[in-house]
Amino acid sequence: MRAISVSRDIVATPRELFDVLRDPARHAELDGSGMLRGRPQGPSPLGPGDRFSMGMAQGRIAYRSVNAVVEYEKDRLIAWETWGEFRGRRLVGGQRWRYELAPVNGTDGTKDTGGADGTGTTRVTHTYDWSRARLPRLVVELPGFPRRMGPAMTTTLERLAAAVRG
Repeated sequence: MRAISVSRDIVATPRELFDVLRDPARHAELDGSGMLRGRPQGPSPLGPGDRFSMGMAQGRIAYRSVNAVVEYEKDRLIAWETWGEFRGRRLVGGQRWRYELAPVNGTDGTKDTGGADGTGTTRVTHTYDWSRARLPRLVVELPGFPRRMGPAMTTTLERLAAAVRG
């Protein structure tokens, strides 16, 4: 399988976390890879099927990714697929960024369950899936993204936890 996942329990409700994740203006703040740049273009908050673009950089190469929300379940799941497009043609991409939100210890995300700040705890599972990517060996694996994404995604979840606290 061409996917890597990391999980973290965060003291926040699924709703609080989902609200941050579906706001593309917050994505650069959360990004642990250091690749996201600038402001997104597109709708906010994101919903099913929405398209948005992000400024990106890999080394000295700057570009914009085009993303489409491909999985969406309110307060539980959001995933977008990212593409590099030129004049409307998809050249590279197909990777998915996925966030699953699961209440811990039976919390449903709407009740005060006695967490440290009066909220519940949510297990967030962040997945980078390149099984649908165009040219995965060349574009994802040879540049070393699978090896680098685990630590980057762990940092992203740390930043997500800080974002809902702050």
